[in-house]
Amino acid sequence: VPYTDRLDYLASMSMNFGYVVAVERLMGQKVPERAEHMRVILAELQRIASHLLWLGTFGLDLGNFTIFIYCFREREMVLDLFESVSGQRLNYAFYRVGGMALDFPDSFVSDCRAFLEWFKPRLPEYDALVTDNVLFQKRTQGIGILPRQTAIDYAASGPMLRGSGVRWDLRRNDPYSIYDRFEFEVPCDQGEDTWARFLVRRREMEESIRILEQALDQLPAGEVMAKVPKTIKPPPGQAYVRTESPRGELGFYIVSDGTPKPYRYKVRSPAFVNLSVLPEMVRGALVADIVAILGSVDIVLGEVDR
Repeated sequence: VPYTDRLDYLASMSMNFGYVVAVERLMGQKVPERAEHMRVILAELQRIASHLLWLGTFGLDLGNFTIFIYCFREREMVLDLFESVSGQRLNYAFYRVGGMALDFPDSFVSDCRAFLEWFKPRLPEYDALVTDNVLFQKRTQGIGILPRQTAIDYAASGPMLRGSGVRWDLRRNDPYSIYDRFEFEVPCDQGEDTWARFLVRRREMEESIRILEQALDQLPAGEVMAKVPKTIKPPPGQAYVRTESPRGELGFYIVSDGTPKPYRYKVRSPAFVNLSVLPEMVRGALVADIVAILGSVDIVLGEVDR
């Protein structure tokens, strides 16, 4: 599990999530209800934190320093929540095969609700700084065109794919964990440009708030860890599990030979795959536009260079 933290170190909870689900599927392992809700809550908080860092640094790339400060203000609050749960602020190694390492601290649910109440009114502030900003619009609209079919041909995923008009989100189209119990929309935009990819991520933060509020309301009491052996030895076989990370489709392919170590272990990195389509988007663009186009891909080099 700690190795997965280093893949997308800006969404470590999401990396933990995908890996443990793959091992559990290989083992046929059930997970306690409370642990399933905890996983979704932490994953959606991580999605918000990841999109906040993206939006802040994307604005910085385009000369908007103010949005960078605003986004990091809210991201620090999410990291405070993660620290209260795991003791860490970047690499958490918190998910476990069969459940979670620890239960939420007593104040977590109230603290999380307080954050959401603070965060919801901040989104219109971001719109005033970025969405309604004419300079930002001119730097993003009509550049970095990624046609729908090209996005499909390159196996792009996440906001990259949804910004090209393909409404595909694994939480909805191939549900894992308990995502099928929640009501939320899959933001999608037909624009196919840098502006469209921005709008998708901006709207996704609102949908994550919806999921979080439902998961907190439904959070049951009970155990957070199933009974599993101290040494994990999945039966011989193979499993491929894909989950929706903030950057797109994250896949773990594991082959077991019955020993504690996997015979084969392959990661399908959304950032690496999405980056491969960059030459198609920058052809004919100005050098200054390439900064915005690359920023709209939202790569994390831990995933790309793994």
